[in-house]
Amino acid sequence: MHKNPIGVFDSGVGGLSVLYAIRKMLPNEDVIYVADQAFSPYGKRTKEEIIKRSDAISNWLISKNCKLIVVACNTATTNAISHLRNTFTVPFVGIEPAIKPAALGSKTGVVGVLATEGTLSSELFQATTQDHAKDIEVITQIGHGLVALVEEGNADSPQAEIQLRKDLAPMLKKPIDHLVLGCTHYPFLNKPLKSILPKNVTIVDCGEAVAKQTKRLLESREILNTVGGRTNYYSTAFPNKKLWKMFGVIEVNQTAI
Repeated sequence: MHKNPIGVFDSGVGGLSVLYAIRKMLPNEDVIYVADQAFSPYGKRTKEEIIKRSDAISNWLISKNCKLIVVACNTATTNAISHLRNTFTVPFVGIEPAIKPAALGSKTGVVGVLATEGTLSSELFQATTQDHAKDIEVITQIGHGLVALVEEGNADSPQAEIQLRKDLAPMLKKPIDHLVLGCTHYPFLNKPLKSILPKNVTIVDCGEAVAKQTKRLLESREILNTVGGRTNYYSTAFPNKKLWKMFGVIEVNQTAI
């Protein structure tokens, strides 16, 4: 089983931010990456829809003999991870907004969370906030249209900066010193974010933490690969080759899931 691939899925290209961290920490693992672009974005879909898509993609990845699946999407994790773990025997690594490290590192006692509507409204997000930020003021903000901007290849565009300024304006009226990125698409907005945020604000994402947890699970099950390193990319929509090339991906296969 150690030679079997890791499965990684997201609603689109956002999960590549997590994949990069996994590739850096586990360079010898084979990976199958699925972008559910035919159903993107997940942020405005119902919990039932998200569970249905997560279920279908997980089934498909398991049919490809994946030994572990990373749900590289905050919205899918917060809405579907419990269902997936109760349904399948393969281990799952999920993603939660990195509220805990932000709360621990905050000096002002105020942190911001930028995420999709689906993540912020989930029970798991509420529970995580209560568990790790009891003495911290957490200011949440929905990112309006940000996933679409990344999916269109416009992460560094003037439109992205304009939208981010609108979304962050209420938050920046408070003395936040950490901004938690609660969507895997959002790390690709780092350039405009850094031009907007005060210098003392630390941007926090969870890519490295997910990679560490993936490595821990593989080690504990003694299924680390030492001879692989290939990544195969799939999209449920007709691949926009220009977009994927912007993220360093040359070959993407379309698949019906």
